[in-house]
Amino acid sequence: MYYELATLTLPFGTAATAAQNAQAFCAAPEAGGELLACWFTDIGVLNQMIVLRGFSTLAALEAERQRTQLSASPFGCGEIYQRLEQHSYRGFPWMKPVRPSAESGISGPVYEIRTYGIKPGGTQATIDLWEQYVPPREKLSPCVVAMVALDGVPRFTNIWAYPTLDARSKARADAVAQGIWPPKGGPSFLTTDMVSTIALPTGVSPLR
Repeated sequence: MYYELATLTLPFGTAATAAQNAQAFCAAPEAGGELLACWFTDIGVLNQMIVLRGFSTLAALEAERQRTQLSASPFGCGEIYQRLEQHSYRGFPWMKPVRPSAESGISGPVYEIRTYGIKPGGTQATIDLWEQYVPPREKLSPCVVAMVALDGVPRFTNIWAYPTLDARSKARADAVAQGIWPPKGGPSFLTTDMVSTIALPTGVSPLR
């Protein structure tokens, strides 16, 4: 499964309009892929809307990327956003495809989006370690997706769902106490380039 994370930096007071416009853009007859989530940042870099779309093939992702870039109003927000970034990913091959909350049962409303830099040769080792360690870790909180970037610096992004910020803190502390997270040896494959964002679903987000 392939994914795109698009981040739009917005002016104050435009989040609701931007979300509605993004939903319409992703649902247009000529659009490819599927809108999976539309979040607004709450902790981290603020005033950003993050859109997660899924694609069955790399060709479909690239075609939709081209449509977006050629559009006079990407995500219907050409006259709104101050900055747009689009990043392509391939999901870890053993993970189930991301599905909306109504189908998967996964819900937040607190979502943590974490991105880690990967050292040379660390990609496959990370994928293998996560395959081993994510199942016990998910008993504490669900992993929405883990995916390797196809562009930019070597890195991977993982997204976790929690009912509250307190639940996030407890799940992370319990995972460390039980020795099930982080994956043993995993940090040795990562760089110190790490970013975490807490985001909440907008009214149009299929992941709630």
